[in-house]
Amino acid sequence: MSGGRALSVYAVDRRPLAIGAYRRLWTASAICAVGGSFSVVAIPAQLFTVTGSSAAVGASAGVSLVALVVAALWTGAITDVRDRRSVLLAAHCGLASTYAALWIQAVLGGRSVLVLMTLVACQGLAFGAIMTAMGAAVPRLVPAELLPAAYSLSSLVRYAGSVLGPVLAGVLIPVVGLGTLYLFDAVALSAIVWAVVTLPPLPPHPGSPNDPVPDHPRRSVIDQVMAGFRYLAASRLLVAVLAVDLAAMVFSMPTALFPELARHTYGGPAGGGPELGLLYAAYPTGVVMVGLLSGTFTRAGRHGALMASAAAAWGVTVVVLGLAARLWIAVAALVLGGAVNCVLSAFRNAISQALTDDAMRGRIQGSLTVVLIGGPQIGNLLHGAAASIFGPRMVICAGGLLTTVTVAVIARVVPELWHYSARRDSL
Repeated sequence: MSGGRALSVYAVDRRPLAIGAYRRLWTASAICAVGGSFSVVAIPAQLFTVTGSSAAVGASAGVSLVALVVAALWTGAITDVRDRRSVLLAAHCGLASTYAALWIQAVLGGRSVLVLMTLVACQGLAFGAIMTAMGAAVPRLVPAELLPAAYSLSSLVRYAGSVLGPVLAGVLIPVVGLGTLYLFDAVALSAIVWAVVTLPPLPPHPGSPNDPVPDHPRRSVIDQVMAGFRYLAASRLLVAVLAVDLAAMVFSMPTALFPELARHTYGGPAGGGPELGLLYAAYPTGVVMVGLLSGTFTRAGRHGALMASAAAAWGVTVVVLGLAARLWIAVAALVLGGAVNCVLSAFRNAISQALTDDAMRGRIQGSLTVVLIGGPQIGNLLHGAAASIFGPRMVICAGGLLTTVTVAVIARVVPELWHYSARRDSL
Protein backbone atom coordinates (compact mmCIF):
# COMPACT_ATOMS: atom_id res chain seq x y z
CA MET A 1 0.00 0.00 0.00
CA SER A 2 2.77 2.44 0.99
CA GLY A 3 4.71 1.46 -2.14
CA GLY A 4 1.69 2.20 -4.31
CA ARG A 5 1.28 5.59 -2.67
CA ALA A 6 4.95 6.38 -3.22
CA LEU A 7 4.68 5.50 -6.90
CA SER A 8 1.56 7.67 -7.27
CA VAL A 9 3.50 10.65 -5.91
CA TYR A 10 6.10 10.33 -8.69
CA ALA A 11 3.70 9.56 -11.53
CA VAL A 12 1.83 12.18 -13.54
CA ASP A 13 0.73 14.96 -11.18
CA ARG A 14 -3.00 14.95 -11.92
CA ARG A 15 -4.14 17.31 -9.17
CA PRO A 16 -5.22 20.10 -11.58
CA LEU A 17 -7.56 17.61 -13.29
CA ALA A 18 -9.72 17.67 -10.18
CA ILE A 19 -10.79 21.16 -11.31
CA GLY A 20 -13.66 20.60 -13.72
CA ALA A 21 -13.03 23.55 -16.06
CA TYR A 22 -9.33 22.77 -16.41
CA ARG A 23 -10.04 19.04 -16.85
CA ARG A 24 -12.40 19.69 -19.77
CA LEU A 25 -9.92 22.09 -21.35
CA TRP A 26 -7.02 19.67 -20.94
CA THR A 27 -9.00 16.71 -22.30
CA ALA A 28 -10.01 18.70 -25.37
CA SER A 29 -6.39 19.83 -25.82
CA ALA A 30 -5.29 16.19 -25.75
CA ILE A 31 -7.72 15.42 -28.58
CA CYS A 32 -6.49 18.37 -30.61
CA ALA A 33 -2.82 17.63 -29.94
CA VAL A 34 -3.14 14.56 -32.18
CA GLY A 35 -6.33 14.97 -34.22
CA GLY A 36 -5.85 18.70 -34.69
CA SER A 37 -2.20 18.64 -35.74
CA PHE A 38 -2.43 17.01 -39.16
CA SER A 39 -2.01 20.34 -40.95
CA VAL A 40 1.57 20.48 -39.62
CA VAL A 41 2.34 17.80 -42.20
CA ALA A 42 -0.41 18.50 -44.73
CA ILE A 43 0.43 22.15 -45.47
CA PRO A 44 4.15 21.60 -46.24
CA ALA A 45 3.28 18.48 -48.24
CA GLN A 46 0.70 20.36 -50.31
CA LEU A 47 3.02 23.34 -50.87
CA PHE A 48 5.84 21.11 -52.05
CA THR A 49 3.47 19.17 -54.30
CA VAL A 50 2.19 22.39 -55.89
CA THR A 51 5.53 24.22 -56.23
CA GLY A 52 8.17 21.49 -56.16
CA SER A 53 10.23 23.90 -54.06
CA SER A 54 11.48 23.61 -50.49
CA ALA A 55 11.93 27.39 -50.55
CA ALA A 56 8.15 27.75 -50.70
CA VAL A 57 7.83 25.51 -47.65
CA GLY A 58 10.42 27.62 -45.83
CA ALA A 59 8.63 30.81 -46.82
CA SER A 60 5.40 29.46 -45.33
CA ALA A 61 7.18 28.97 -42.00
CA GLY A 62 8.31 32.59 -42.11
CA VAL A 63 4.78 33.80 -42.89
CA SER A 64 3.40 31.76 -40.00
CA LEU A 65 6.05 33.05 -37.58
CA VAL A 66 5.40 36.72 -38.38
CA ALA A 67 1.64 36.24 -38.04
CA LEU A 68 2.07 34.35 -34.77
CA VAL A 69 4.28 37.04 -33.20
CA VAL A 70 1.86 39.82 -34.19
CA ALA A 71 -1.10 37.87 -32.85
CA ALA A 72 0.66 37.00 -29.57
CA LEU A 73 1.44 40.64 -28.75
CA TRP A 74 -1.96 41.93 -29.90
CA THR A 75 -3.91 39.20 -28.10
CA GLY A 76 -1.88 39.75 -24.94
CA ALA A 77 -3.19 43.30 -24.79
CA ILE A 78 -6.75 42.30 -25.65
CA THR A 79 -6.98 39.52 -23.04
CA ASP A 80 -6.12 41.97 -20.27
CA VAL A 81 -9.19 44.14 -20.99
CA ARG A 82 -11.66 41.57 -22.36
CA ASP A 83 -13.22 38.35 -21.14
CA ARG A 84 -10.55 35.70 -21.71
CA ARG A 85 -13.09 33.00 -22.43
CA SER A 86 -14.46 35.10 -25.29
CA VAL A 87 -10.96 35.67 -26.69
CA LEU A 88 -10.19 31.95 -26.48
CA LEU A 89 -13.48 31.08 -28.15
CA ALA A 90 -12.91 33.53 -31.01
CA ALA A 91 -9.35 32.26 -31.54
CA HIS A 92 -10.35 28.59 -31.65
CA CYS A 93 -13.27 29.30 -33.94
CA GLY A 94 -10.87 31.19 -36.19
CA LEU A 95 -8.53 28.22 -36.30
CA ALA A 96 -11.37 25.80 -37.02
CA SER A 97 -12.56 28.08 -39.83
CA THR A 98 -9.03 28.15 -41.26
CA TYR A 99 -8.89 24.36 -41.33
CA ALA A 100 -12.32 24.27 -42.99
CA ALA A 101 -11.08 26.72 -45.63
CA LEU A 102 -7.96 24.58 -46.19
CA TRP A 103 -10.23 21.57 -46.72
CA ILE A 104 -12.38 23.47 -49.22
CA GLN A 105 -9.41 24.71 -51.25
CA ALA A 106 -7.97 21.18 -51.34
CA VAL A 107 -11.31 19.78 -52.55
CA LEU A 108 -11.36 22.44 -55.29
CA GLY A 109 -7.90 21.46 -56.52
CA GLY A 110 -5.61 23.39 -54.20
CA ARG A 111 -3.22 24.85 -56.80
CA SER A 112 -3.06 28.48 -55.61
CA VAL A 113 0.07 29.29 -53.62
CA LEU A 114 -1.37 32.71 -52.72
CA VAL A 115 -4.46 31.13 -51.16
CA LEU A 116 -2.32 28.63 -49.25
CA MET A 117 0.00 31.35 -47.91
CA THR A 118 -2.98 33.46 -46.86
CA LEU A 119 -4.43 30.52 -44.94
CA VAL A 120 -1.02 29.80 -43.40
CA ALA A 121 -1.01 33.41 -42.13
CA CYS A 122 -4.52 32.91 -40.71
CA GLN A 123 -3.33 29.74 -38.98
CA GLY A 124 -0.38 31.62 -37.46
CA LEU A 125 -2.66 34.39 -36.22
CA ALA A 126 -4.98 31.85 -34.58
CA PHE A 127 -2.11 29.90 -33.01
CA GLY A 128 -0.57 33.06 -31.55
CA ALA A 129 -3.90 34.15 -30.11
CA ILE A 130 -4.63 30.71 -28.63
CA MET A 131 -1.22 30.28 -26.99
CA THR A 132 -1.37 33.72 -25.40
CA ALA A 133 -4.99 33.63 -24.25
CA MET A 134 -4.64 30.09 -22.92
CA GLY A 135 -1.54 31.01 -20.92
CA ALA A 136 -3.39 33.95 -19.37
CA ALA A 137 -6.56 31.94 -18.68
CA VAL A 138 -5.06 28.93 -16.91
CA PRO A 139 -3.97 30.90 -13.77
CA ARG A 140 -7.60 31.97 -13.37
CA LEU A 141 -8.70 28.32 -13.33
CA VAL A 142 -5.86 26.75 -11.33
CA PRO A 143 -4.44 27.96 -7.99
CA ALA A 144 -0.80 29.11 -7.97
CA GLU A 145 0.50 26.04 -6.13
CA LEU A 146 -0.83 23.78 -8.91
CA LEU A 147 0.50 25.81 -11.85
CA PRO A 148 3.66 23.70 -12.34
CA ALA A 149 1.52 20.56 -12.51
CA ALA A 150 -0.94 22.21 -14.91
CA TYR A 151 1.79 23.39 -17.27
CA SER A 152 3.48 20.00 -17.09
CA LEU A 153 0.22 18.33 -18.13
CA SER A 154 -0.06 20.78 -21.02
CA SER A 155 3.49 20.03 -22.17
CA LEU A 156 2.76 16.31 -21.96
CA VAL A 157 -0.15 16.45 -24.40
CA ARG A 158 1.51 19.00 -26.69
CA TYR A 159 4.68 16.98 -27.19
CA ALA A 160 2.90 13.66 -27.32
CA GLY A 161 0.83 15.15 -30.10
CA SER A 162 3.96 16.40 -31.86
CA VAL A 163 5.18 12.79 -32.02
CA LEU A 164 1.91 10.94 -32.74
CA GLY A 165 0.15 13.51 -34.94
CA PRO A 166 2.72 13.70 -37.77
CA VAL A 167 3.23 9.93 -37.72
CA LEU A 168 -0.51 9.32 -38.04
CA ALA A 169 -0.77 12.01 -40.73
CA GLY A 170 1.97 10.30 -42.74
CA VAL A 171 0.03 7.04 -42.58
CA LEU A 172 -3.29 8.66 -43.52
CA ILE A 173 -2.18 10.85 -46.46
CA PRO A 174 -1.97 7.94 -48.95
CA VAL A 175 -5.28 6.56 -47.69
CA VAL A 176 -7.58 9.59 -47.37
CA GLY A 177 -5.65 12.40 -49.07
CA LEU A 178 -4.47 15.81 -47.86
CA GLY A 179 -7.87 17.45 -48.00
CA THR A 180 -9.43 15.02 -45.55
CA LEU A 181 -6.66 15.70 -43.04
CA TYR A 182 -7.69 19.35 -42.96
CA LEU A 183 -11.27 18.24 -42.33
CA PHE A 184 -10.09 16.02 -39.46
CA ASP A 185 -8.34 19.05 -37.93
CA ALA A 186 -11.49 21.16 -38.17
CA VAL A 187 -13.61 18.44 -36.55
CA ALA A 188 -11.08 17.90 -33.75
CA LEU A 189 -11.19 21.63 -32.96
CA SER A 190 -14.88 21.28 -32.13
CA ALA A 191 -13.87 19.45 -28.94
CA ILE A 192 -11.88 22.36 -27.62
CA VAL A 193 -14.50 24.88 -28.75
CA TRP A 194 -16.96 22.95 -26.58
CA ALA A 195 -14.52 23.00 -23.66
CA VAL A 196 -14.03 26.76 -23.94
CA VAL A 197 -17.80 27.35 -24.10
CA THR A 198 -18.18 25.49 -20.79
CA LEU A 199 -15.56 27.64 -19.03
CA PRO A 200 -16.80 30.17 -16.50
CA PRO A 201 -16.63 33.84 -17.58
CA LEU A 202 -13.09 35.22 -17.17
CA PRO A 203 -13.52 39.01 -17.24
CA PRO A 204 -10.65 41.32 -16.23
CA HIS A 205 -10.47 42.19 -12.56
CA PRO A 206 -11.63 45.82 -12.28
CA GLY A 207 -9.50 48.39 -10.56
CA SER A 208 -6.37 46.29 -10.10
CA PRO A 209 -3.81 48.48 -8.30
CA ASN A 210 -0.92 47.07 -10.35
CA ASP A 211 -2.47 47.64 -13.77
CA PRO A 212 -0.60 50.46 -15.53
CA VAL A 213 -3.58 51.01 -17.86
CA PRO A 214 -6.63 50.32 -15.64
CA ASP A 215 -10.15 50.59 -16.98
CA HIS A 216 -9.08 51.64 -20.48
CA PRO A 217 -10.39 48.92 -22.81
CA ARG A 218 -10.47 51.46 -25.66
CA ARG A 219 -6.86 52.52 -25.28
CA SER A 220 -4.82 51.67 -28.36
CA VAL A 221 -3.41 48.18 -28.52
CA ILE A 222 0.08 49.57 -29.12
CA ASP A 223 -0.13 51.60 -25.89
CA GLN A 224 -1.23 48.51 -24.00
CA VAL A 225 1.56 46.39 -25.49
CA MET A 226 4.13 49.03 -24.54
CA ALA A 227 2.65 49.15 -21.03
CA GLY A 228 3.24 45.41 -20.84
CA PHE A 229 6.89 45.83 -21.81
CA ARG A 230 7.30 48.56 -19.18
CA TYR A 231 5.72 46.30 -16.56
CA LEU A 232 8.08 43.51 -17.54
CA ALA A 233 11.16 45.75 -17.48
CA ALA A 234 10.26 46.98 -13.98
CA SER A 235 10.57 43.47 -12.51
CA ARG A 236 14.11 42.13 -12.23
CA LEU A 237 12.79 38.67 -11.54
CA LEU A 238 10.52 38.58 -14.59
CA VAL A 239 13.35 39.87 -16.78
CA ALA A 240 15.62 37.15 -15.38
CA VAL A 241 13.03 34.45 -16.12
CA LEU A 242 12.67 35.71 -19.69
CA ALA A 243 16.46 35.98 -20.13
CA VAL A 244 17.04 32.41 -18.95
CA ASP A 245 14.40 31.11 -21.32
CA LEU A 246 15.75 33.19 -24.20
CA ALA A 247 19.28 31.87 -23.60
CA ALA A 248 18.02 28.29 -23.67
CA MET A 249 15.90 28.83 -26.80
CA VAL A 250 18.40 30.84 -28.87
CA PHE A 251 21.76 29.29 -27.96
CA SER A 252 20.75 25.65 -27.52
CA MET A 253 18.11 24.73 -30.09
CA PRO A 254 20.26 23.35 -32.94
CA THR A 255 17.47 21.60 -34.86
CA ALA A 256 18.54 23.32 -38.09
CA LEU A 257 21.75 21.29 -37.94
CA PHE A 258 20.09 17.89 -37.53
CA PRO A 259 20.08 17.08 -41.27
CA GLU A 260 23.82 17.77 -41.52
CA LEU A 261 24.56 15.78 -38.37
CA ALA A 262 22.48 12.84 -39.57
CA ARG A 263 24.16 12.80 -42.98
CA HIS A 264 27.81 13.60 -42.26
CA THR A 265 28.33 12.58 -38.62
CA TYR A 266 26.06 9.56 -38.26
CA GLY A 267 26.14 8.21 -41.82
CA GLY A 268 22.52 8.71 -42.76
CA PRO A 269 21.37 8.71 -46.39
CA ALA A 270 21.04 11.88 -48.43
CA GLY A 271 17.59 13.38 -48.11
CA GLY A 272 16.99 11.95 -44.64
CA GLY A 273 16.53 8.55 -43.08
CA PRO A 274 16.18 6.80 -39.72
CA GLU A 275 19.11 8.76 -38.27
CA LEU A 276 17.38 12.07 -38.96
CA GLY A 277 14.06 10.81 -37.65
CA LEU A 278 15.66 9.69 -34.40
CA LEU A 279 17.28 13.08 -33.86
CA TYR A 280 13.99 14.90 -34.34
CA ALA A 281 11.99 12.43 -32.23
CA ALA A 282 14.40 12.28 -29.28
CA TYR A 283 13.65 15.69 -27.75
CA PRO A 284 9.83 15.38 -27.60
CA THR A 285 10.28 11.82 -26.33
CA GLY A 286 12.20 13.19 -23.35
CA VAL A 287 9.48 15.73 -22.66
CA VAL A 288 6.79 13.05 -22.70
CA MET A 289 8.79 10.69 -20.48
CA VAL A 290 9.27 13.30 -17.77
CA GLY A 291 5.70 14.52 -18.19
CA LEU A 292 4.60 11.02 -17.20
CA LEU A 293 6.67 11.42 -14.03
CA SER A 294 5.78 15.03 -13.30
CA GLY A 295 5.08 14.25 -9.64
CA THR A 296 8.84 14.12 -9.11
CA PHE A 297 9.13 17.92 -9.37
CA THR A 298 5.75 19.70 -9.46
CA ARG A 299 5.33 19.66 -5.67
CA ALA A 300 8.67 21.38 -5.06
CA GLY A 301 8.76 24.89 -3.63
CA ARG A 302 12.10 26.15 -5.01
CA HIS A 303 10.76 27.05 -8.43
CA GLY A 304 13.54 29.51 -9.25
CA ALA A 305 16.39 27.15 -8.45
CA LEU A 306 14.75 24.32 -10.37
CA MET A 307 14.16 26.49 -13.43
CA ALA A 308 17.74 27.81 -13.50
CA SER A 309 19.20 24.34 -12.87
CA ALA A 310 17.09 22.83 -15.65
CA ALA A 311 18.24 25.54 -18.10
CA ALA A 312 21.90 24.99 -17.17
CA ALA A 313 21.47 21.22 -17.48
CA TRP A 314 19.92 21.72 -20.94
CA GLY A 315 23.11 23.51 -21.97
CA VAL A 316 25.18 20.57 -20.73
CA THR A 317 23.11 18.06 -22.71
CA VAL A 318 23.63 20.16 -25.85
CA VAL A 319 27.40 20.09 -25.28
CA VAL A 320 27.19 16.29 -25.05
CA LEU A 321 25.22 16.29 -28.31
CA GLY A 322 27.93 18.30 -30.01
CA LEU A 323 30.64 15.94 -28.75
CA ALA A 324 28.73 12.73 -29.53
CA ALA A 325 30.46 10.66 -32.20
CA ARG A 326 27.80 7.93 -32.07
CA LEU A 327 24.13 8.27 -32.83
CA TRP A 328 22.91 6.58 -29.66
CA ILE A 329 24.81 9.09 -27.51
CA ALA A 330 23.32 11.99 -29.45
CA VAL A 331 19.82 10.55 -29.10
CA ALA A 332 20.32 9.96 -25.36
CA ALA A 333 21.53 13.55 -24.92
CA LEU A 334 18.47 14.91 -26.71
CA VAL A 335 16.09 12.71 -24.70
CA LEU A 336 17.71 14.00 -21.50
CA GLY A 337 17.53 17.52 -22.89
CA GLY A 338 13.82 17.17 -23.53
CA ALA A 339 13.40 15.91 -19.97
CA VAL A 340 15.11 18.91 -18.34
CA ASN A 341 13.34 21.29 -20.72
CA CYS A 342 10.00 19.94 -19.51
CA VAL A 343 11.01 21.05 -16.01
CA LEU A 344 12.25 24.40 -17.35
CA SER A 345 9.00 25.03 -19.20
CA ALA A 346 6.77 24.13 -16.26
CA PHE A 347 8.54 26.46 -13.83
CA ARG A 348 9.06 29.26 -16.36
CA ASN A 349 5.30 29.50 -16.84
CA ALA A 350 4.50 29.00 -13.17
CA ILE A 351 6.91 31.72 -11.99
CA SER A 352 5.98 34.26 -14.65
CA GLN A 353 2.23 33.86 -14.11
CA ALA A 354 2.45 33.76 -10.31
CA LEU A 355 4.54 36.94 -10.27
CA THR A 356 2.34 38.82 -12.73
CA ASP A 357 -0.73 40.75 -11.67
CA ASP A 358 -3.80 39.33 -13.37
CA ALA A 359 -4.41 42.61 -15.18
CA MET A 360 -1.09 42.12 -17.01
CA ARG A 361 -1.01 38.35 -17.54
CA GLY A 362 -2.10 38.51 -21.16
CA ARG A 363 0.68 40.88 -22.13
CA ILE A 364 3.36 38.99 -20.24
CA GLN A 365 2.15 35.72 -21.77
CA GLY A 366 2.34 37.37 -25.19
CA SER A 367 6.01 38.17 -24.55
CA LEU A 368 6.67 34.59 -23.43
CA THR A 369 4.94 33.26 -26.54
CA VAL A 370 7.20 35.38 -28.76
CA VAL A 371 10.27 33.99 -26.96
CA LEU A 372 8.98 30.41 -27.07
CA ILE A 373 8.27 30.53 -30.81
CA GLY A 374 10.69 33.17 -32.04
CA GLY A 375 13.69 32.09 -29.95
CA PRO A 376 14.22 28.74 -31.70
CA GLN A 377 13.75 30.40 -35.09
CA ILE A 378 16.48 32.94 -34.29
CA GLY A 379 18.57 30.04 -32.98
CA ASN A 380 18.12 28.16 -36.25
CA LEU A 381 19.30 31.21 -38.19
CA LEU A 382 22.37 31.70 -35.99
CA HIS A 383 23.27 28.01 -35.89
CA GLY A 384 22.94 27.66 -39.64
CA ALA A 385 25.12 30.69 -40.35
CA ALA A 386 27.79 29.78 -37.80
CA ALA A 387 27.92 26.11 -38.81
CA SER A 388 28.81 27.06 -42.37
CA ILE A 389 32.00 28.61 -40.98
CA PHE A 390 32.94 26.53 -37.93
CA GLY A 391 31.14 23.24 -38.53
CA PRO A 392 28.00 21.93 -36.80
CA ARG A 393 29.56 20.10 -33.87
CA MET A 394 31.68 23.03 -32.72
CA VAL A 395 28.72 25.40 -33.01
CA ILE A 396 26.45 23.06 -31.03
CA CYS A 397 29.04 22.73 -28.25
CA ALA A 398 29.56 26.49 -28.13
CA GLY A 399 25.81 27.10 -27.92
CA GLY A 400 25.35 24.65 -25.06
CA LEU A 401 28.31 26.09 -23.16
CA LEU A 402 27.04 29.63 -23.74
CA THR A 403 23.64 28.67 -22.35
CA THR A 404 25.07 27.20 -19.15
CA VAL A 405 27.40 30.16 -18.58
CA THR A 406 24.66 32.71 -19.32
CA VAL A 407 22.25 31.05 -16.89
CA ALA A 408 24.94 31.01 -14.19
CA VAL A 409 25.62 34.72 -14.74
CA ILE A 410 21.91 35.56 -14.58
CA ALA A 411 21.49 33.59 -11.35
CA ARG A 412 24.49 35.45 -9.91
CA VAL A 413 23.35 38.92 -10.97
CA VAL A 414 19.70 38.31 -10.00
CA PRO A 415 19.94 36.12 -6.87
CA GLU A 416 16.22 36.46 -6.24
CA LEU A 417 15.67 34.11 -9.16
CA TRP A 418 17.66 31.34 -7.50
CA HIS A 419 15.98 31.93 -4.13
CA TYR A 420 12.44 32.32 -5.46
CA SER A 421 10.09 30.03 -3.57
CA ALA A 422 6.47 29.58 -4.65
CA ARG A 423 5.36 28.87 -1.11
CA ARG A 424 6.68 32.18 0.07
CA ASP A 425 6.40 34.54 -2.88
CA SER A 426 3.64 33.39 -5.23
CA LEU A 427 0.36 35.24 -5.43
